[in-house]
Amino acid sequence: MLLFSLVLSACSSDKTNSSTGDTSSGDKKDGKPYVAIISKGFQHQFWQAVKQGAEKAAKEFDVTITFEGPESESQVDKQIEMLRAVLDKKPAALGFAALDSQAAIPLLQEAKDKNIPIIAFDSGVEGDLPLATAATDSRAAAALAADKMAELIGGKGEIAVVAHDQVSKTGIERRDGFVDRIKEKYPDIKIVDIQYGGGDHLKSTDAAKAIMQAHPKLKGIFGTNEGSAIGVVNAVSEMNKKDVVIIGFDSGKQQIDAIKSGLMAGAITQNPIGIGYETVKAAVDAINGKEVEKNIDTGFFYYDKSNIDDEEIKAVLYE
Repeated sequence: MLLFSLVLSACSSDKTNSSTGDTSSGDKKDGKPYVAIISKGFQHQFWQAVKQGAEKAAKEFDVTITFEGPESESQVDKQIEMLRAVLDKKPAALGFAALDSQAAIPLLQEAKDKNIPIIAFDSGVEGDLPLATAATDSRAAAALAADKMAELIGGKGEIAVVAHDQVSKTGIERRDGFVDRIKEKYPDIKIVDIQYGGGDHLKSTDAAKAIMQAHPKLKGIFGTNEGSAIGVVNAVSEMNKKDVVIIGFDSGKQQIDAIKSGLMAGAITQNPIGIGYETVKAAVDAINGKEVEKNIDTGFFYYDKSNIDDEEIKAVLYE
């Protein structure tokens, strides 16, 4: 169904190295600049789509990349080990999506001291260490999710949030963007609980079940990433609480199917291929001494059953 297939066919190249964990080929002999990219994980289709965009840009701009991330988005220590390993290979530039921006600061400072340009993506890094950040405006996207939730529950009632974490920039900004919009605009809506499932659908399922058991009058739940949203969908389905409105974030086959079936009301989709592409493009510009825009807004959309088959939406969904 996806237009992404047209993009993905152009992404593979023997000039591009990518991996889930092995950067042994980081010390290249092909004479091309090496850009090391470390994502927050590999478990969700979102990161695979980001990888596709990065590979597309690597081919276009004739650079070599590695792309890796920990198996789980809770593995902060593993991500820091990966960051240490790629810095030892002296990349020409670094793309980094922080699981915990504070934990990463010492190594990112080392990279900056070595004049390695840092391009943050998805989850930004606090402070001035990154030269640029390619990301969705998470606060604005979550505020749109809040507006949609308010509309769907009639502007009043109890709702909750299942967030992926409270340490990454995306986790914080999506939570706060949603919560702040509700507080600012909808005085008759009460957020009764915020739970964290680490982006894991099983943990998020348990969190959503606990919320619904504690608050039987609950009208809606916002899941802040793919794993969180799928966890909420599973919980609502298992508890037969299908009157609870679910708003998700990101895409993936399970969310697409849930929206088409009516189990999920709608979701925010980012532009993951665009995030990967813009990260590598910014890295190449930095390597070549070109000016790089500080904040690269890669955009977002709300999709539901009414527009999921629109060409504009298809182009930013992924399975």
